[in-house]
Amino acid sequence: MGRNPQSPGGGAQEASDVQISTAAEEGSRAVSIRVMLVDDHRMLREALRTILEKAGDIELVAEADDGAAALELARELAPDVVVMDIGLEGMSGIEVTRRMLAENPGIKVLGLSTFADRRMVLQMLEAGARGYVAKSAGSEELLRGIRAMAEGQSYLYAEAAAAIVDSLRKHSLQGEQSEALGRREREVLQLLAGGKTSAQIAEELHIATGTVEVHRRNIMRKLDLHNVAELTKYAIREGLTSI
Repeated sequence: MGRNPQSPGGGAQEASDVQISTAAEEGSRAVSIRVMLVDDHRMLREALRTILEKAGDIELVAEADDGAAALELARELAPDVVVMDIGLEGMSGIEVTRRMLAENPGIKVLGLSTFADRRMVLQMLEAGARGYVAKSAGSEELLRGIRAMAEGQSYLYAEAAAAIVDSLRKHSLQGEQSEALGRREREVLQLLAGGKTSAQIAEELHIATGTVEVHRRNIMRKLDLHNVAELTKYAIREGLTSI
């Protein structure tokens, strides 16, 4: 699917028809919260779309099923709130959030995940997300999160808040590593974890194979890891890849 802007002139016609008829019935009303939905599972997107369309104060302006499409739509539409699946295939929701907010810091991102892993919650918040909700939460919790962030507040559901408290007890995520990874190192790590060779990574990132090897050695040194299997486990745990 990729990108799916919700507009009367194209895109997802079924969703657009619902929005048009709703507007016609209700007439003028308070300004809607413009929301973009990013999730690579079609069934979940459809369920979330139904929830959002039934909320009188929320307008679903776009949907995306991968990171590249999400970044493109965010540039084009500048939604108020982005509901972001953390476990996207390819570029993770954490990395998409980081890049999206670097380009448009006015967007509020609500992380959406199956898990409340402490590291994952912290990575998402450190990337700039203003809230975090579990996919298992009720629809009202999702709507509360969206509305809170539209008003400039933060929102964490109970398990995510507990994960933050646990993190404070165990110091910060950054304190667990001797050094933080740079952006290029995160990209190399993500591709390594995805099973790509140094030559393939070099071609994709347009850098020399030797440079990839240097990045890999630096990553292992910084994280105190010793092989690709350990790097892959770290990448999954930190939300850099969903495999």
